[in-house]
Amino acid sequence: MAGKWMNRLTALVHAWNAFDTLDAAGQQAPQIVTQNLGTSYTYQPQRNRPRIFNERTMIGSVYNRIAIDAASVVIKHVKVDENGLYQKDMVSALQDCLTVEANIDQGASQFRQDVIMTLFDHGVAAIVPVDTTLNPLITGGYDVQSMRVGQVLQWFPRHVTVRLYNDNKGIREDVTLPKAMVAIVENPLYTVMNEPNSTLQRLIRKLAILDDVDEQSASGKLDIIIQLPYVVKTETKREEAAKRLKEVEFQLKGSQYGIAYVDGTEKITQLNRPAENNLMAQVTYLVELLYSQLGITAEVMNGTALQPAMVNYYNRTIEPINRAITEAMKRTFLTKTARTQGQSIVAINDPFKLVTMADLAQLAEAFSRNEILTPNDFRAILGRPPASDPAANQLKNRNMPTPDQGALPPSDPSSGQGQLPAFSQPKAIGAAPT
Repeated sequence: MAGKWMNRLTALVHAWNAFDTLDAAGQQAPQIVTQNLGTSYTYQPQRNRPRIFNERTMIGSVYNRIAIDAASVVIKHVKVDENGLYQKDMVSALQDCLTVEANIDQGASQFRQDVIMTLFDHGVAAIVPVDTTLNPLITGGYDVQSMRVGQVLQWFPRHVTVRLYNDNKGIREDVTLPKAMVAIVENPLYTVMNEPNSTLQRLIRKLAILDDVDEQSASGKLDIIIQLPYVVKTETKREEAAKRLKEVEFQLKGSQYGIAYVDGTEKITQLNRPAENNLMAQVTYLVELLYSQLGITAEVMNGTALQPAMVNYYNRTIEPINRAITEAMKRTFLTKTARTQGQSIVAINDPFKLVTMADLAQLAEAFSRNEILTPNDFRAILGRPPASDPAANQLKNRNMPTPDQGALPPSDPSSGQGQLPAFSQPKAIGAAPT
């Protein structure tokens, strides 16, 4: 009992709260000196923000939906066999960057989403190893301890200039690095999304025009024409018409309710009615064309797509994006010797993510019967802890009886044991009924 109270007392003495200014002894506790923390911001400076014309349109939501789905696929540093089949996860700092923490500001999934958003917005994303165990300029046998996503600003024959966030200074800096140490990922959908006259760029321009038309129609102008009772051809008549126009404007502006009077012989024509144009039809057409070229549907965007549509979406859109990322990282961060030893960087998708519980039960029975997955494998898919029964880790068909489950051994016919009852004995063909 005394040891229990001593542990509690020790915990209280060493406890710390971010809002406490006094330590356990009642003395002034050391505080963090804010003037030594560096430059402060009211937003996240390391975040790669989309260009303004992409952020203001529906394109940002399309980018975000695809980036979230693609970032949900885990990328790992693994060991494969001679056939390229997965064997085990590698224990390395690169594996920690890919699965736990890419840098001090981003976790693994947030980093993957940052790569994909930069890829969509600029067409190319640069994954730069910031902290490494050895100097990448001298040797290729280094391990990556932290990495960041940058924007490629300039291209040279064997180097690139990348705008990268420096977490030591809290600002973005332009650094020129060899291409051999930078994983340069090109958007596989570049022709659809980033070409100057691509479908997505045309849609962005049409949406900008549509926004301008909406702003003009809602600008507060009356857009009226006043027909005067005389012909305005001479200079004197034009001056009288301008004077009459100013009088109407003064009346409307000075009136509390915006009311003005005109002469009985004057006619007023209202023009601020909705202008009929085919902009909305063109926008609708381009949206449908963009969806088809990206391999997505409206149901995928609103979350009501069925399993076949989602499988097609993952195969045509998500898989090429992750393949481009993994191939760029594999050829940059793994040497030829490491690849020869079976090291690889792969994107591992969960094939049961889109399966309903009813279908999953049938798949569990089929995979277990054909000795593909063990019961504990399926418990991991369901998010359940593994069973302690050793049989739960065995690959076997549980529908087939085994000798220890009561199978009858062959017996001696003369002993009368192990024989079928008389009513179930097979009869000879043509025998008389008993």
